[in-house]
Amino acid sequence: MANTASSSDALSPVRAGGTAQPEPSTPEQTFMLTFWGVRGNIPAPGADTVRYGGNTACVEVLVGDQRLIFDGGSGLRVLGCHLMNQEQPVKAHLFFTHTHWDRIQGFPFFAPAFASATQLDIYGAPALNGASIKQCLMDQMLRPNFFKPLQTMSASMSFHNIAAGDSIALGDVVVETWSLNRHTSALGYRVSWQDRVLVYATDTDPTQTSLDPNLLMLASGADVLIFDGTYADTAYSDPNGSGLAPWHLGIEVARASQIQHLVLFHHNPCHSDDQLDQLERQVRASFANASLAREGMTLDLAAG
Repeated sequence: MANTASSSDALSPVRAGGTAQPEPSTPEQTFMLTFWGVRGNIPAPGADTVRYGGNTACVEVLVGDQRLIFDGGSGLRVLGCHLMNQEQPVKAHLFFTHTHWDRIQGFPFFAPAFASATQLDIYGAPALNGASIKQCLMDQMLRPNFFKPLQTMSASMSFHNIAAGDSIALGDVVVETWSLNRHTSALGYRVSWQDRVLVYATDTDPTQTSLDPNLLMLASGADVLIFDGTYADTAYSDPNGSGLAPWHLGIEVARASQIQHLVLFHHNPCHSDDQLDQLERQVRASFANASLAREGMTLDLAAG
């Protein structure tokens, strides 16, 4: 087994489509993100989810000369197939927000992890029960849940336990971690490169009754905010009627933090393409520079 534990383990315009953009010719000047999975909770394949996609959370970011991957839902399998078609060995940093099933279920099917030339750095906060990110990923691959243990992955893997408040320097790229949800111990991520900022905040606390100052600091001045705001209001029903509906919260955060572009993510698996179209129109009526994430959609933060 080639995977190892680090010292920390001891402790521009939007394009939508079914295929990803080609690798950039000058990676050191790139800040490109691609959505490989956009659903929450469970994959939702079918004829009525073709346009937005049915895979669970996975976002790839090519920034500077680094490849960052946020969350390993079933979209990670699709990304892995794409990466295996490239000539160069895969080198990536994989960041998990938390270890709910829809964020880790693609990891056992990530083909590059079974290639010895692959180098992966894997980051995540300890789960509520204290399990490290490595332990959580190992547990889901044990029988009777899966037929191959993590030890059969031949890639070189380093596992890093991280916590809110950490700052990770990857060359000239900086990844900062923020606490999003005390109920799930989920982390938000702020990626800074040159004068551009991407924020990935996709498991916020739906019970909050006002804007979280922590969330506002995380999102402040970002070029793009990816936010989990597209569950139907009834999906987060509040018997007291005191909480903000998720997509309304996303708009409030975008306005208060002066976000350039808001991307709503983590779609309800019960929502069809037509329902999401309707929701997108509703969202844009309140915040014009907003989109709903679609599989294959890319954003170029380095352009312009």
